[in-house]
Amino acid sequence: MYIEIFVIVAILLFVFIYRKNTGTNSYKFIAKTIGNTYEKYAPYSFKVVREKAKELGQEYTPKQYLMQVVIFGVAAAFVSYLYFYSIIWSVVYAVAAIAFIPYLAYMRCKKAYSEFIFEQIQVYTTNVIMEYNTTQSFVKSLEGVRDSGVLEDPLLSDIKEMIQMAYDNGTIDEAVRFMNEKYDYYVVKNMHQLFIQITKEGSKDSGEALEGMLQDIDMLVESVYRDRIDRTNFYKQFLTFGCALYLLVLLVQLLLGNDSYLKMLEDWYVIILLHGVILINTFFLVTGIKYYHEDVGAE
Repeated sequence: MYIEIFVIVAILLFVFIYRKNTGTNSYKFIAKTIGNTYEKYAPYSFKVVREKAKELGQEYTPKQYLMQVVIFGVAAAFVSYLYFYSIIWSVVYAVAAIAFIPYLAYMRCKKAYSEFIFEQIQVYTTNVIMEYNTTQSFVKSLEGVRDSGVLEDPLLSDIKEMIQMAYDNGTIDEAVRFMNEKYDYYVVKNMHQLFIQITKEGSKDSGEALEGMLQDIDMLVESVYRDRIDRTNFYKQFLTFGCALYLLVLLVQLLLGNDSYLKMLEDWYVIILLHGVILINTFFLVTGIKYYHEDVGAE
């Protein structure tokens, strides 16, 4: 009873504030509040990937985030009401669904950041090999890529650090180790290993080996982009299937009848079972979303 009153009061208060101010002012206030909260509590890794996602134009606007809040809240409240016919549980699940939005935002930004890093790795390895064909020096090749303007931070800053380490130590070993630890891609490690061998041992067949490395990079890029297409197709079908699982309770109600279903809700173990169904479905859905957004460009 008290929850219903609280919900009604909250709605009336929102309507009053909205009518008191213009829609734009209310929207700006909500957007600013959400933004400040993100900046204050978001982990450093999220801030980094979110900033890069903004630069790439793939970050949601505050208006889009607000739409997500509305859609997630309404959908969760509607589905939970179908299960329990309780406004209390509708409010609980609506709040829980809205609480997932920052996590989904992190996953989306992380995916955009991973795709960006992979593309930069492709540019880095390809251009270093091409520069080496002209300079015949690994460090000079790095300098040529640094000055070419084809790379962006954070990779550009790391290449500058590599060059400085190479000059300070008089060898490329530490610089290569630094880059391998930061970017765990086999094309990066294989290319660096090849250049170490060329630098220390020399190689009459370095041109042929480097040409083979370029072909490996091309094959990797092709497989990664094919994987992205397959993941996108799978993701659309998965979301449709995952969301449909929540509505199976409608089928149960049609088979049993609404009165019989309401009678069942009086038993505590039925309530627990229904909560279990929602949590299992949610875990299944979140796991699929996580798979889609992670390991982009993984080898």
